[in-house]
Amino acid sequence: MSSSLDPDLTGQNDLRGGTSPWGGAALRPRGARLTESIKTEVLVVGGGITGSLAAQHLAALGIEVCILDREQPGLGSTNASTAMLQWEIDCPLSELTKFYGFDQAASIYRRSLAAVQGLTGLVQSLQIPCLYRQRSTLYIAGAEGRSSELHAEHELRQRAGLPGQFIEYRDLLSTFGIDRAAAILSPGSADADPLLLSWGLLKTAVGQGARLIDAMATEYHSSSSAVVVETDSPFVIEARHVILATGYVMPDFVGSALHSTASSWAIATVPQKADNLWPGGELIWEATESYLYARTTKDGRIIIGGGDDDTVDPAERDAKAQAKEEFLIQSLGRLWPAADPTIAYSWSGAFGETEDGLPLIGPVPGYPRLLAAYGYGGNGITFSFMASRILAALSCGQREAWFDAFALDRPSPVG
Repeated sequence: MSSSLDPDLTGQNDLRGGTSPWGGAALRPRGARLTESIKTEVLVVGGGITGSLAAQHLAALGIEVCILDREQPGLGSTNASTAMLQWEIDCPLSELTKFYGFDQAASIYRRSLAAVQGLTGLVQSLQIPCLYRQRSTLYIAGAEGRSSELHAEHELRQRAGLPGQFIEYRDLLSTFGIDRAAAILSPGSADADPLLLSWGLLKTAVGQGARLIDAMATEYHSSSSAVVVETDSPFVIEARHVILATGYVMPDFVGSALHSTASSWAIATVPQKADNLWPGGELIWEATESYLYARTTKDGRIIIGGGDDDTVDPAERDAKAQAKEEFLIQSLGRLWPAADPTIAYSWSGAFGETEDGLPLIGPVPGYPRLLAAYGYGGNGITFSFMASRILAALSCGQREAWFDAFALDRPSPVG
């Protein structure tokens, strides 16, 4: 079975707009061109954070792996991330429980927590210089939100054995300086520079024997024994398994009724005075439909993002940038009035989301030996780590029942 891709594929500049603060002066990886057709055990298509995590893990397991990227790795969706590495999912535990029952919902949340813990351990063991910091999260009520809704969510999390404490209005105001009805404070998350993280993983993978290739996949021929990938060169790559990790460029033949593409915007301020930042540097996110999130950086900036909507067209997304900047500055003023709102960086990006807030990870239906990872929502890097472990296991012929919660062909929970 084969499927052709649109030759005018979406480029990195279509996935993001503006300029983010990531990467610095780090040496940027670039693959070598193909000079002959090759065979490999696993081919990873996409060199962003998902592909780099998968490639590093596979290489560490001693599996022959190649990473294929038609542009400079990481400068697409990864570069648009705000790198808030949370275990809390876009879909609250209470809502996920309505979809799938408490036991399955709680299990998914615990696996998300374990994914951040696993990522933390990986970064520490490999000593990747990516400004990685362990952080707590502060899940705050919206401006018009009530404490009762957050309290119910907190009680459900306690029942699931998840860490965190409920904070009433007065304590939230006196301890954190935030004027909202209530919040849930939870340990176990992190933040980082996503480009440095991705590039560090790629460098490690190459050092472990992985091969980074500069080419574009143009067609996939999938059979029961192998996948042959045609490229934009005269040469092909034959692999026992292919992992599609192409960010938010989902090939048509993958598809999912649960998946849609949207856009988000973010700004980073100039460095703040030390006493202009909230004391613990928590990752802050708001319990609202419009979604608002904020974090600090090691050099004292405030990053605030949100204003998500269903914009898909890159030109339309870019045209909204000024209005979204104004929205984010106003939101920052309400959330943290002490901040200097001067913008140093402003950017936007496309992201994939699903109806249940869970990623799409696993075999591509109808395409033997093709595996994929998409639809991360606001938990991009957390779910990327989870995907790297699930897809590596599947490529080794190992399957666990809990993988089905993220299947690409799972039925819609909303009917």
